[in-house]
Amino acid sequence: MTTADVLVVGAGPAGYVGAIRLARLGRKVVLVDHDKLGGECLNYGCIPSKALINASWLAHRVGKGLQPGLTAEGVRMDGARLQAWKSQLLGALARNIGTLAKANGVEVMAGSAEFTSPREARVVAGARTETVGFQNALIATGTRPIALPGFPFDGRWCLSSREALDLKEPPAALAVIGGGAIGLELGTIFAKLGSKVTVVEFMPQILPGLESDLAAVVSRSLQRLGVEVLVGSRAKAPGTAGSGTSPAAPGDPKRPSGATPGTAGSGTSPAAPGREILVETPQGERTVEASAVIVSVGRAPSTQGLGLEAAGVRTDAKGHIVIDRSCRTSAGHIFAAGDIAGPPYLAHKASAEALLAAEAITGAAPRDLGPVPAAVFTDPEVATVGETESQAAERGAETIAGRFPFAACGRAQAMRETEGFVKVVAEKSSHLILGVSIVGPHAGDIIGEACLALRLKARLEDVAHTMHPHPTLPEAFMEACEAALGSAIHILPAR
Repeated sequence: MTTADVLVVGAGPAGYVGAIRLARLGRKVVLVDHDKLGGECLNYGCIPSKALINASWLAHRVGKGLQPGLTAEGVRMDGARLQAWKSQLLGALARNIGTLAKANGVEVMAGSAEFTSPREARVVAGARTETVGFQNALIATGTRPIALPGFPFDGRWCLSSREALDLKEPPAALAVIGGGAIGLELGTIFAKLGSKVTVVEFMPQILPGLESDLAAVVSRSLQRLGVEVLVGSRAKAPGTAGSGTSPAAPGDPKRPSGATPGTAGSGTSPAAPGREILVETPQGERTVEASAVIVSVGRAPSTQGLGLEAAGVRTDAKGHIVIDRSCRTSAGHIFAAGDIAGPPYLAHKASAEALLAAEAITGAAPRDLGPVPAAVFTDPEVATVGETESQAAERGAETIAGRFPFAACGRAQAMRETEGFVKVVAEKSSHLILGVSIVGPHAGDIIGEACLALRLKARLEDVAHTMHPHPTLPEAFMEACEAALGSAIHILPAR
């Protein structure tokens, strides 16, 4: 039997971060995971998707012209080499986590953990079973993709985000069921690599939950990429017979500009083209050609086999572990952090919650998690933090807002990336910044300054009067604050 001060179950961005912090705070920590260090984010989500997003952006940028006066010819995608590079990147990052864990005294144990009592868990790895006794535990097992009735994941034709990121050749015709962040990021990747993409979204707009003016910018960009977006629509079932259409050949006008596909490697590849799915749209029923389908309609908490009842840990109706502001569960000595504890499903939120849990385990007073930003890595990117105008109005706040378009930003013009804007919402009386929304180039990077502004309870004047280097994209945030004050220089004043 192994004993630990703290048992951490799950080695993703909540688990490994919490384990390392606990070890640094003097606790003996055992970290258990049945898969790879880094969890879903590092191995199957955040990092591999961003690697492919960057690759597809480069391919598309070359295809449509790098810059006036600069052209490139003969760009070709070698899918096998691209996937090999991605695997090397992920392997290096996972090994780094292992190095950090070892250097901080965290014992890493491979296997599946199941609680057998409030103070013990069984860890199974193949034929080996070991019991771990603990004083405290941190559960950070994350979530898994949800399948759709009629579209079971088979790893070849019907793909989750995991399998989609391993494709060595873009599908000729790709249907993406689900127009949220994951679905649109994947759809954008393959559209830029040459796939004919159709997005099917049940809600009235893509990126449900975001303000409509932000989603509209992304929607227009998708249309320019040749992506067909069907909102208010439902994918019903695969068709029984395909259309027989063959994939568009390189240079075919039906294929969006970008890299031409190379020969596929021996790894995962979609089924033969020509299959169809049936889609119910506001205009009536229709078929959509799909040589591959990505289903991205949500995620479910990974609690199966954890033995939560034996540990005395309560879950809600959707299976998420119920926690308080210190990430403490119904079993007072057991904590949970990250996606397993409920949305929003964000890696940075998971890590922040794990740090709160570690502090609570070691006796620190509860502290506020702070504003939680969100970023969607479409083209252009979308990032938000804090309240929107409508959310502030719902609680009775009087607000003012400022908006600055990237078309008026010198750096954005020099980059030829002028789609979108920065919008700032503030209290009318105090000018306290309540929320920031960005759709445009590098929105996910720019939002960091806005997060700090909210955390420090900055006013519009604090940002507007802070000198920003020129020419840079964050100047757009500064000028949005100036616009809210009625003093923006590079746009006409609002009437």
